[in-house]
Amino acid sequence: MIDGKKVLIILPAWNESEGLPKILREIQQKLPGVDTLVVDDGSVDNTAAVAAAHGSKVAQLPYNLGVGGAMRLGYRYAHLHDYDIALQCDADGQHDPAYVPTLLAKLDEADLVIGARFAGEGSYKVRGPRAWAMKLLSVVLSRVARTKLTDTTSGFKACNKPMIEFFSQWYPVEYLGDTIESMVGAARCGFVIRQVPVAMRERTTGTPSASPIKATVYLARAGLVLLLAMIRRMPPHLKLIQPATRTAAQRRELVGRV
Repeated sequence: MIDGKKVLIILPAWNESEGLPKILREIQQKLPGVDTLVVDDGSVDNTAAVAAAHGSKVAQLPYNLGVGGAMRLGYRYAHLHDYDIALQCDADGQHDPAYVPTLLAKLDEADLVIGARFAGEGSYKVRGPRAWAMKLLSVVLSRVARTKLTDTTSGFKACNKPMIEFFSQWYPVEYLGDTIESMVGAARCGFVIRQVPVAMRERTTGTPSASPIKATVYLARAGLVLLLAMIRRMPPHLKLIQPATRTAAQRRELVGRV
């Protein structure tokens, strides 16, 4: 519990047994009132056993679905167990749990809060086609969300209870769906999105993909995902999930339309 609210940190993990002990210990030290759920995304190592041995709740997928599939399971768990707040945090050590209170404070005025790497804190840099893609996404999604967003592909996010319910019923599992399409869908259904600046750390495990060819492919695929997200229809029943940031009049108007 933090300030009387049940908080769950969801860590999607694929073959992260090496780095999990350190990040779980850090969360326990800096955020002693918070629960963690490691979603083992079809790992072939002992990720699940390591997570359980270090005091985390564990959910296992039978095969690798990617971050979107792992997070969908995490949000369903959070909804079923009545958590007030859920946070997504990488299992590779890049996200500093010390920023969690900053994300939670911003939830007073938003339904979804992004920990942004390019908002004035830290020295994280991206270059080439990948940087171009991120800038394009930020410009377009800032317009969709009606707020300035500088890091729309961040995997460090916090959401409130209505947002948890929304994501538990609809969360894209396709490539970049967990970042681009989920954000577009949330904005189109009236949820308020904001960001706070965070500093990104070096990963403790895994190897980042940073070749020119992969970066160019990323640019093309990101543009396609964004296009599909903008034209895809949202299921009507999702609009009945009421963002905490809506006024009573807005809720009545929306329910009347649906």
